[in-house]
Order: sequence, then C-alpha cells, then structure tokens
Amino acid sequence: MFKFKNQKIALVLFLFSLFYLIMSFNLPRYPYVPVDSNFVPIGLGFILMGLSVGLYFVKDKPMNVKDKMNNKIPKQDLFVLLTVTFMVIVYISLIEVLGFILSTAIFVFICSWFLGYKKHVLNLLVSFIFPVAVYYLFTVGLQVQLPKGILPF
Repeated sequence: MFKFKNQKIALVLFLFSLFYLIMSFNLPRYPYVPVDSNFVPIGLGFILMGLSVGLYFVKDKPMNVKDKMNNKIPKQDLFVLLTVTFMVIVYISLIEVLGFILSTAIFVFICSWFLGYKKHVLNLLVSFIFPVAVYYLFTVGLQVQLPKGILPF
C-alpha cells in the first residue's frame, strides 16, 4: 500500500493531527476574551494536517528490506530520547501545580543541561526570561490565561 517511508509517516501524522483537532475543538470556550484558548491549538492542528498531506506526496527512494533492517536508533540516542520524553511528561504533569513560569523555567534549564549545554549562567537566564516573556505575551497581549501555580501574580 505504501511505497515510501514518507507515506507511512504522513499517515501517522495525519491521524494524529485529526485527533489533535478533535481535542482542540472540545476545549472550553471563554466569554469576553478576544482570542479564545483553542485558537492556537486549532491553528497548529490544521498546519500539521496540511504538512502531513504535503509529506505524503514527497517522493523518496522506495523502501526495501535492507532499509527496514537499518532503521535502528543507537542506544545512546534512544536513552536521550526517552529521558527527554520523560522530562516532557513530568513538565506537563507539574504545569498546573507549579504554574507555567516556574515549571517551564525548570524544564528548560534541566533539559538544556541534560542535552549538554555548558554555559550554566546563560542557561539560567534564558530559562527564566523565556517563560516570563511568553507568560506576559499570552496573558497581556493575547489575554489567554496560563496556569499561575504557586506564584502570587
């Protein structure tokens, strides 16, 4: 049915974008806000859907048995991938409790450190400035509320 790797990946991405869009349309709507909470997720869902359709039609070399056998991820890369996935799951579970700013700052710092970034002072600055800027952009600019958590503002 699928001659190319791109077609298999495109199908998986299309199905994921469909599920993501269904979940995005089910987000609660809030009155009296100019940009509702589902605006960005719906936009991202449609972008992913369009890109997956485009990927389906990109021609790549046909798959053969030898290609299927050589698609193994090195163990060190697999460890890094699984560890970062675990960090993302912990981040998602803590965002409501700690709040967007604190949980994002911790996530960015620890993830950058784990991935080998050596400039710790700059990493610390970026890990706090970035979430504060994004929080300000969303809450003031777009009037979309992000989780406050334990911080008093």
